[in-house]
Amino acid sequence: MVRLTAGLTISATFGRPSVRLAVAGSFLLLLTLSTGGCVEQLLTVDSEPSGAVVTLNDQEVGRTPVTTNFKWYGFYEADVRKDGFQTVKKTSPVIAPWWNWMPFDLFAELIPVRYTDHQYLHYTLQPMTARQDDPARLLRQGERLRSELQSGANEPRTRQTKPATTKPTTQNAKPSTRPNGESSTEPVG
Repeated sequence: MVRLTAGLTISATFGRPSVRLAVAGSFLLLLTLSTGGCVEQLLTVDSEPSGAVVTLNDQEVGRTPVTTNFKWYGFYEADVRKDGFQTVKKTSPVIAPWWNWMPFDLFAELIPVRYTDHQYLHYTLQPMTARQDDPARLLRQGERLRSELQSGANEPRTRQTKPATTKPTTQNAKPSTRPNGESSTEPVG
């Protein structure tokens, strides 16, 4: 029932408390579903020393320390390289937090709260040794491999195979007569 009072004020009254509770609950549910939650996923890659170039799954993301958004959990192929240091190639896991597991992720998306999942990956680069960094040694090794390839030292070995057999795989059958007069085919043996 709607009642008008003086001063152009409109107020509505509902007869039962259960109706008021249902209206209030519906309003809160509608508000919750319309605002929705948000999950922000960040991945920070750091290295010692900093300034190394980072490649995740064959995509360059920047120099360390670098923070980037990510969409998928799982394993990332990380390449971290810097001049004067050995390149680090490693498969690193990025694991979802418990509130992003099924079925909890549904509630995390519906509750109007912003969640931030910040994952960290850290790599330590080792300095190059004089032997690894020597270009003359690399050229000598390349020349040695080229000469081995040209001389045929690495030719694949062929395997000797036996000739195919020509033996029959089935036995000859001869007709026979059964006591009741029916004929059948039985193997010779």
